[in-house]
Amino acid sequence: MEIDVSTERAGEIDVQALAIPFFKGETAEGEFTSQLDEATKNLIRSTVESEELTGKEGEMVYLYLGANNGEAKGARPQRLLLIGAGEREEYKAAHASNLAGAAARFLRGKNVKSIGFMPRGGGSNGKASDGEAASFISAAVEGVTLGMFDTDKYRTSDREERIIERLVIIDAGDGDAGREAAQRGRVVGEAVNFARDLANEPGLYMTPTIMAERAQGIADEYKLEIDVLDHERMEAEGMGALLGVARGSTEPAKLIVLKYTPEGYEAKEGEPLLALVGKGLTFDSGGISLKPGENMEQMKYDMCGGAAVLGAMRAIAQLKPSMPVLGVVPSSENMPDARAIKPGDIVRAMNGKTIEVINTDAEGRLILADAMGYAKKLGATHIIDLATLTGAVVVALGDVNVAVLGTDQKLINDIIAAGTEVGEKYWQLPLDKEYSKQIKSDIADLKNIGGRKGGTITAAAFLKEFAEDTSWAHLDIAGTAWSDDAKPHRAKGPTGIAVRMLVNLVERYARDGMK
Repeated sequence: MEIDVSTERAGEIDVQALAIPFFKGETAEGEFTSQLDEATKNLIRSTVESEELTGKEGEMVYLYLGANNGEAKGARPQRLLLIGAGEREEYKAAHASNLAGAAARFLRGKNVKSIGFMPRGGGSNGKASDGEAASFISAAVEGVTLGMFDTDKYRTSDREERIIERLVIIDAGDGDAGREAAQRGRVVGEAVNFARDLANEPGLYMTPTIMAERAQGIADEYKLEIDVLDHERMEAEGMGALLGVARGSTEPAKLIVLKYTPEGYEAKEGEPLLALVGKGLTFDSGGISLKPGENMEQMKYDMCGGAAVLGAMRAIAQLKPSMPVLGVVPSSENMPDARAIKPGDIVRAMNGKTIEVINTDAEGRLILADAMGYAKKLGATHIIDLATLTGAVVVALGDVNVAVLGTDQKLINDIIAAGTEVGEKYWQLPLDKEYSKQIKSDIADLKNIGGRKGGTITAAAFLKEFAEDTSWAHLDIAGTAWSDDAKPHRAKGPTGIAVRMLVNLVERYARDGMK
């Protein structure tokens, strides 16, 4: 998709359709809307006065303005899509992203090939301030990019073949900052879609080996350091927890390590290193503690945490923040082979702690334990792990919020704030020491489940044993990693949750520092 930024008036943009947010309570007499009304020969006024358009969030009014007589530059768009943006005071860049995605999906359905989108802003006159403009433009491009993703790549018929070939973002500024922001939006949007594509692959086409190959492709294209540990090297590191999970599969486990280092960067003693650790369970049958057959096909999504880390590293490599970042993805399958670990078995993690396996379906925390240990060995001072870890989080928070827990309150607060800016919701759950009592084993240091009570919290309490004194936060994305229903701005299926938050967080830390 070609992406342009234009400083021309909205009615003069050379596109087939123009999409514009419309605020609740806005009238045809406003400075902006009166200009638009004039350009559309009073269509805005008649639409508002008939109350067909009220500005309610998500509302859409599609107007056909007539042919442009084949003219190019200066010809007004043939179609206008007005999208309800809700209350002006509540309108943020994240809203612009969703509205842009919804507009793109709607107009693609009308076989429109080129669209213009005016992000507008939350100011009193409906325009973004200088400080807001870049974030609104970036978010709008991001939203359109995300809106173009579909999960039908393996269909041989009834595929969505219509595409948006050209997107023009209307910038009220001078255009230079807008073009830079648009490029950032493209990079982040494509990174999220990269993660969604990984997650969408069935287990047959997304094994640990293939996941490592996809990571190698990122490293080659965007000049990241990469190291992939095989069975022999993991065994030498003492990663009995990760390798224990992989025992039941014929597919060998991999530990994928990507590192971004800014050009010319020289590490100083005591300088922080952030590690992003993502669960890469490419298929989870539950192992000997076999899952029910119903909906087991969704367990191809058990690597969404790892996919998000790869997507984030892909974007970070292109955006080039001024701080180094480590990405670690433990990848394996969990299968019920004759060699698979059994309930009651004991495995030893990289840090020497022994774990009694009560339930083989609580495998994600096992592979994360060794991945976190290896991240610490590589010098990580701050760790964010993310995983589709527990069904309990779906019960607790549904598909709206990601659960966040950890030992560093500042890190947790920063994650929540970075998520809010990009339209992702994170809700902190407690991690009191009393929860750790539920995972104490009679015959080993730990057991891998803590019973029915507080399942999301006890899973985090388990991981805390491997974060030890490292600054650490855990994200349980099991309820948000995929959606069973389509949204106006997004197809059903994998969401790419946390990619945007992680990129935003790294940019904030690069700008303001981590300490």
